[in-house]
Amino acid sequence: MKPRLIVATRNAHKVEEIRAILSDFEVCDLSVLVDPPEVEETGTTFLANATLKAEAISAITDGLVLSDDSGLEVDVLDGEPGVYSSRYAGEAGNDALNNEKLMRELGERDDRSARFRCVMVLAQDGKILTHSAGAVEGRILKEGAGGGGFGYDPLFAPDGYDRSFAELGEEIKNSLSHRARALEGISKWLAENSLDL
Repeated sequence: MKPRLIVATRNAHKVEEIRAILSDFEVCDLSVLVDPPEVEETGTTFLANATLKAEAISAITDGLVLSDDSGLEVDVLDGEPGVYSSRYAGEAGNDALNNEKLMRELGERDDRSARFRCVMVLAQDGKILTHSAGAVEGRILKEGAGGGGFGYDPLFAPDGYDRSFAELGEEIKNSLSHRARALEGISKWLAENSLDL
């Protein structure tokens, strides 16, 4: 039987990406917990927000808890939307509104360099075990393309590709995404440390 790892999110897309990479674990989201707390993301960095979630959720359940905070940083917008990526347009998790606002803010600018950044924190019993970060460089396209992925995926083309994350498919995205790169560090730590699970 695989050890359980709870991801401190209700985002099914994130959980699927993590499940595909951490196949030695039974990866679950917050729905397996009874009335988990809403953790307010009051941090000003991805690490701070991921830590808040990991500590809070791991304090109320046995086993491992993995949290992530991730987002899009656009250079010409001074790193926006950054930690506010999921609520950039004001309404949390509204991908269409967030994408519309991003395209409005960018306008016709030529400099469209950007990156997705992710920080993951692994915790147990309310204590942080380790954290890992990953990023993927790329650019914002002039218009969205593709029906896969979520969030800003239709607008973001990673370096070396002419197509968006939403067009590239899950296998390619999982091989080079910010989340995949952050998970490499978590996987390495898990392989090197024996835990009482």
